[in-house]
Amino acid sequence: MKKARLLFLICIYSMFAMACSTEPEIPSGSNTNNEVSNENSNQEQNGENTNDDNSNNTEESMSNSTIKIEVNGTTLTATLKDNVSTRALVNLLKGGPLTINMNDYAGMEKVGPIGTTLPQCNERLTTQPGDLILYLGQYFVIYYAPNTYSLTPLGKIDNTSGDELIRILGNGDVTVTISLSE
Repeated sequence: MKKARLLFLICIYSMFAMACSTEPEIPSGSNTNNEVSNENSNQEQNGENTNDDNSNNTEESMSNSTIKIEVNGTTLTATLKDNVSTRALVNLLKGGPLTINMNDYAGMEKVGPIGTTLPQCNERLTTQPGDLILYLGQYFVIYYAPNTYSLTPLGKIDNTSGDELIRILGNGDVTVTISLSE
């Protein structure tokens, strides 16, 4: 009985250790149709990691990296956090801009599928207007109202108030294009 319990605990520990220690391959190359391949959509990354930096990753720091977000004729900039999720997003965007059809959800966010699965680094947080979130590894979310949940933070839209963000995003569905800043 003790051996079975020990084996069970070792298996559980191994699954948690592997959940945030590896990154799925992100498709690279040019996206002439501004769409992402779904070849990685079968990958599952459900681990939870409250450590924002991945010390095993030797890529350059993301602390000052920015992306452009084009929505309804307005271009916004956002500063990215430094975590495994944002590094995977930047790698994805190196293949070209990503156009996302987003739906309004619960009067607090715009959410849309990115067409692939990125690694998650969920942490319990309360969102603020302008927060950029990765939900379930597959959805890009722009918050315009607070929400408390376990989510993967990607970054924050720069220099935009909640009211201004609501005006820019508009009511209902919206198409957003995200790209790397030059």
